[in-house]
Amino acid sequence: MNPRNGGISRVYRTKAQAKESYDRISRFYDYVAGVFEKKCRNMALKRLNIRRGETVLEIGFGTGHCLRQIARLAGENGWVFGIDISSGMTEVTKHRLEKASLSNRVELYCADAVKMPYEDNKFDAVFMSFTLELFDTPEIAKVLAEIRRVLRENGRLGVVSISKEEDSILIGLYEWAHERFPKYVDCRPIHVERSVRDAGFELEYKEKVKLMGLPGEIVIGVKKGKP
Repeated sequence: MNPRNGGISRVYRTKAQAKESYDRISRFYDYVAGVFEKKCRNMALKRLNIRRGETVLEIGFGTGHCLRQIARLAGENGWVFGIDISSGMTEVTKHRLEKASLSNRVELYCADAVKMPYEDNKFDAVFMSFTLELFDTPEIAKVLAEIRRVLRENGRLGVVSISKEEDSILIGLYEWAHERFPKYVDCRPIHVERSVRDAGFELEYKEKVKLMGLPGEIVIGVKKGKP
């Protein structure tokens, strides 16, 4: 861990390894991690307050549960986009949206969110659920800068993530496992609010949550002027 990064561990798993891992578990991800994440991601999505007719992006959509909710919230006049590094997750989400008759207004893109294919000022809101902590420490600022770029003025960013804000024995054990088994324990606690503020967003809402005993943060930031 590097003190200059506030003690945040690095991510040593390569993007190719991450893609391979998520492709492999995509069919049964909901039975492994999805069930534990559901409550927190739904709370964060509610706080983002997506409105009908809005254009919304989800980064790291996984198996598509939130993307399906977002499409319903945005309504027939809204438009929804999703970007995820895993082709396996993309296929699972595609089938979920087709089953819900929502695929005609959701556009999926399989790629790394460090550099996104969207034009400036495109979205009213961007959502990330247990995704920001998967990026290596130097990439967190890059991803948030990309989000600012694609958000419209007064656009909202909603993030829910494992938090480094408070220390505990459980956090210490989790970070220990992450550093020694990075291919399997891929995410780690990060400073969510600090990262969002440092990226130039104004804080609109923050809430502390728990995920299997681990501390988490729900943060809603707003794009206002220049960073």
